Amino acid sequence: MPVLLAPEQAPTLQQLLAEANTAGLEWQLVDSADEPGPLIRGLGSLVSAGRDEVSFLANSRLHEQLNHCKAAAVIMTQSAYQAYTTPDHGYRVVLCSEPYLMYALLAQWFDQHRLNALEKGIHPSAIVAASAQIGPGVSIGPLCVIEDDVHIGEGTRLGPGCVIGAASSLGRDCLLHARVTLYHHVNVGDRAILHSGCVLGADGFGFAPDPHNEPGAWAKIAQIGGVELGNDVEIGANTTVDRGALENTLVGNGVKLDDQIMIGHNVKIGDHTAMAACVGVAGSTTIGSRCTIGGAAMLSGHLVLGDDVHVSGGTAITSNVSKPGRYTGVYPFDEHVQWQRNAAVLGQLSQLRRRVRAAEKNKP
Repeated sequence: MPVLLAPEQAPTLQQLLAEANTAGLEWQLVDSADEPGPLIRGLGSLVSAGRDEVSFLANSRLHEQLNHCKAAAVIMTQSAYQAYTTPDHGYRVVLCSEPYLMYALLAQWFDQHRLNALEKGIHPSAIVAASAQIGPGVSIGPLCVIEDDVHIGEGTRLGPGCVIGAASSLGRDCLLHARVTLYHHVNVGDRAILHSGCVLGADGFGFAPDPHNEPGAWAKIAQIGGVELGNDVEIGANTTVDRGALENTLVGNGVKLDDQIMIGHNVKIGDHTAMAACVGVAGSTTIGSRCTIGGAAMLSGHLVLGDDVHVSGGTAITSNVSKPGRYTGVYPFDEHVQWQRNAAVLGQLSQLRRRVRAAEKNKP
């Protein structure tokens, strides 16, 4: 259960709807009259929300939960309101064609209120280089290290233990949770959210065979590029984005990366692409805009994925994909013995194909 606002901080329902960033959404408060409505201290599910919380119905299969809902208000579509509500439902109704999106925007409002309440300024234990440029309203938490020639934009917040390497920059209104690390020459746009353990700018995996040293030895290739993130990027916990070998690794505007993702050096990710947890992208691969990559998918290096390509979880992409659409290459699981039998048959498909072709050729 999230922490609720104190009663003296809680807005009325109408104030909340007016103050939240719902630009572009069409919504209507049913039977609003001119009354201010209940005070709203938080959000909740249809099952758990109380009389001072707002809930939402985005999945029609959950409509039966409305019968027991005790929320102050429920966001739903016009069709859901007509089909599922009863005259004595007891909650206010907010009509919206996109209830889930409206819930997301209200959640942002509450989270921003939480962030605004945090203490601002530079903690005494933080180490900030004299050449660093710190914008107004910046918060730098305990034990942070800000190296030479760093630029941090207005309103950005750094949690405890963050390290910002030399000549790196953060835009306006970014949020770095505890222990985020930016190596040198990493540039992050406005409104980024970087979760704990995220590392931007580590060396890419670059080594040249060095038989002059000793058999099997490797010579390290220094990675002299950087990392560049656009605006409104979110990167999950313990995700790594390697710096480029020569040019920058590029992450476009609005890209969302989940936890424990590996982005190799010189990768380019187009605007508004999203990746689920444990995806691996090898070096020098280019991914277009508005793509989605399912959890644990693997992309080989030096590939190009076009715009609007959607890769299912666990799929391995080993060649270019130019046509928009969904791509899946996951072999279904089974009991181990049965899986081995099926895998053995798959290994003989080429032989079976030759036999079928020969049979068709010789057919009278």
